[in-house]
Amino acid sequence: MQIAECILAAAGIGTETDGSIVCPSSANGLAGIKPTVGLVSRAGIIPISHSQDGAGPMCRTLKDAAMVLSALTGVDAEDAATAASAGKAHTDYSQSCDPNGLKGARIGVARKYFGFNDAVDALMEQALDVMKKQGAMLVDPADIETLGKFDDSEALVFMYEMKADLAAYLARLGPAAPVKTLKDVIEFNDRNREKEMPYFGQDLLLKSEAKGPLTEKEYVDAVAKNRQLARTEGIDATMDKFHLDAIVGPTGGPAWITDLITGDHFSGGSSNAAAVAGYPNINVTAGSVFGLPVGISFFGRAWSEPTLIKLAYSFEQAVKARAVPRFLPTIGRPA
Repeated sequence: MQIAECILAAAGIGTETDGSIVCPSSANGLAGIKPTVGLVSRAGIIPISHSQDGAGPMCRTLKDAAMVLSALTGVDAEDAATAASAGKAHTDYSQSCDPNGLKGARIGVARKYFGFNDAVDALMEQALDVMKKQGAMLVDPADIETLGKFDDSEALVFMYEMKADLAAYLARLGPAAPVKTLKDVIEFNDRNREKEMPYFGQDLLLKSEAKGPLTEKEYVDAVAKNRQLARTEGIDATMDKFHLDAIVGPTGGPAWITDLITGDHFSGGSSNAAAVAGYPNINVTAGSVFGLPVGISFFGRAWSEPTLIKLAYSFEQAVKARAVPRFLPTIGRPA
């Protein structure tokens, strides 16, 4: 087996709309790369939003993830978004894995993403100290001023695009497919309610089904708003203002329990700006809280994967925070 095949065999490929590569990577002590939308084909992936969906590697180390990313990129006629990657994709992202990559770099600290967990904040302060010791210049704070202003438009785009994109995906299955539209999926769930929905309903599917085509002004305006606020006035404006190579923030908190009574307990994270912009985001392990891994995110402009890999790899090598899972019966007290 070739080296690349060995790496692929040991890797996971995640798909993200907003956080679904970087957040599980953080919670599981992995290195995860959410690439620029268009760098990796989404053909064959069940969609939520073609504006934000992407596939990327989730591996034990960032070098492994960089090697896997190299194998995933390329223009694909079945995904029009990949045409934009021509001339921008690289054949070997592992060449960017420089242990001295932080030296001389300008890193912006997105403080608005902090404050949801005291222990995570303390860990992030340690991470920032490591970056400074490795020669990085921190711009602190370097907040994205538009945060919070595109939350509603992001959700609106999801509602429109899931309906349209799912129909396009199901059409790939051929005329014999038992479901062809989101409406068909909803009706199937209703007919099989006891098996399909014993604990929750399908309100988001119903909201999506209620939306019209992608030509509606409400949708067109929401997409334009997302791009303006997350890209032009968001990440790009912040990086221009402070002359940054990357922006960092806590990827999320320690792994949490989701239960059927009180639901999800997600407390906070930094995935949304890069997700809505369609820009790259890399998670590496920063340390642990009560033995549970916590990651830090490096994100930036479109097609800046080589720069982000260089910076994140340098940090990863400096802290060496990833620990082999021990499958303990209880988390106990922090060391």
